[in-house]
This record gives sequence, structure tokens and C-alpha cells, in this order.
Amino acid sequence: MKHDRIFDDISKIIAQPRSDWRRQAHAVALDLGGKLAAGLVIGIGIAVGMALAG
Repeated sequence: MKHDRIFDDISKIIAQPRSDWRRQAHAVALDLGGKLAAGLVIGIGIAVGMALAG
């Protein structure tokens, strides 16, 4: 039967483990971006503090 083959194909596709590399890349990019922003804020804070201290 044609419908049985379609169901088997769909169930095989669903059962296959898929690696979601985009989600992992997005998480890494957000992590690095957060670290970069924190570093910039700390650096600017130190520079302003040193300038005010004279």
C-alpha cells in the first residue's frame, strides 16, 4: 500500500537524530558577544576611573 510506505518514510525521518548546529553556533556567538561586551565595559570603566584620578 502506498500509504504504508509514506508513513514508514515519515517515521524514519522523525526518528533520525538531527544535530542542530545553528542553535549551537548561535549559543557560542552569544556567549562570546557577552564576554566581549563585559570586557569593553570593564576596560572603559578602568579608563574613565584612571582619567578621573588624574
